[in-house]
Amino acid sequence: MRSISGHWVVPRIRRSRTNTYSSAWLGIDGYRNSSLIQTGTGQDFVNGKPVYYPWWEILPAPETKINYPVSPKDHMYARISRISGSKWRIVLINKTKGWTFKKTVPYTGPATSAEWIIEAPSLNGQTTQLANYGKTAFRKSRVNGKNPLLKPSNRFIMVQNNQVVSTPSLPNKKRDGFTVAYGSRLPKPQMRTRKK
Repeated sequence: MRSISGHWVVPRIRRSRTNTYSSAWLGIDGYRNSSLIQTGTGQDFVNGKPVYYPWWEILPAPETKINYPVSPKDHMYARISRISGSKWRIVLINKTKGWTFKKTVPYTGPATSAEWIIEAPSLNGQTTQLANYGKTAFRKSRVNGKNPLLKPSNRFIMVQNNQVVSTPSLPNKKRDGFTVAYGSRLPKPQMRTRKK
């Protein structure tokens, strides 16, 4: 696998009594192995306030926050691609605010899987409580520059305290995207709208 890319819209976090966290990201590896290179956005509710930020990460190191602004409804685009050998480039673009982050990094994972995910991240080695992010959609997803032709069997739900807390839809008609919703209800995949 040489590259992964995709688009998503930063979701607006709902208030919570306790600190809650969510990450929307895409990455290579992490399925049936402990390697992972990823980039995305964090949407947390911490100390009574919503917090939004971009980040990148290569396991086992912790995430590195990117010093650019992110807000709800921002249109994000990310791409991770192999340049040569173990040299990879991470690109994260906020199309709404007009900034681009690029970083070239060493990565030696097997590059055997591609992922587009919203989940509760880990903090100090513990999985956090998932923030109520409502719903968002990954669109125009690509692997090696091509449509990944997503299948229903590619879906994974998230369970916390024996409850389903996050549910992806079936793939959209083009099989290059899907909607993810907080809770156990199956959302409908986002339909493309024609510009007038």
